Amino acid sequence: MNRRLRLEPSLDPADYHFTHQVRARFAETDAMGVVHHGSYLLYLEDARVALMRHRDRPYTETRESGVDLAVLEAYVKYRRPVRFDEVVDVHLTTGAATRATFQIAYLLTVDAEPRATAVTVHGAVGPDGKAVRLPDWLSRAPRG
Repeated sequence: MNRRLRLEPSLDPADYHFTHQVRARFAETDAMGVVHHGSYLLYLEDARVALMRHRDRPYTETRESGVDLAVLEAYVKYRRPVRFDEVVDVHLTTGAATRATFQIAYLLTVDAEPRATAVTVHGAVGPDGKAVRLPDWLSRAPRG
């Protein structure tokens, strides 16, 4: 694992400060009804956008201010398959932050059973794609 991925996702939902639900869609599954591994990244993104909206910081406003939050790294550990039409609770919490990067840990559960854990690392970038400082509201966000 890269040195930036220092966050170890917990298997306890109580360790996360936000939860977002998604339902596994048929289009995300293979012939056996199992969600394709790449679809998990979409679930993570959906939860991140929901968290920003929940914090009254919609992603559209962040972008309009000249900051994008690029995904620099993503790590997913698949524990048990998610299947078509299951409701997935995507629990997330923010981790360490630097001047321009921050981490998020995730736990994906179905009926309280862990199905996957994940970590993403994000970097604040300007319209030219170069690193910029994290917005104050994000660098001061609750951790852990």
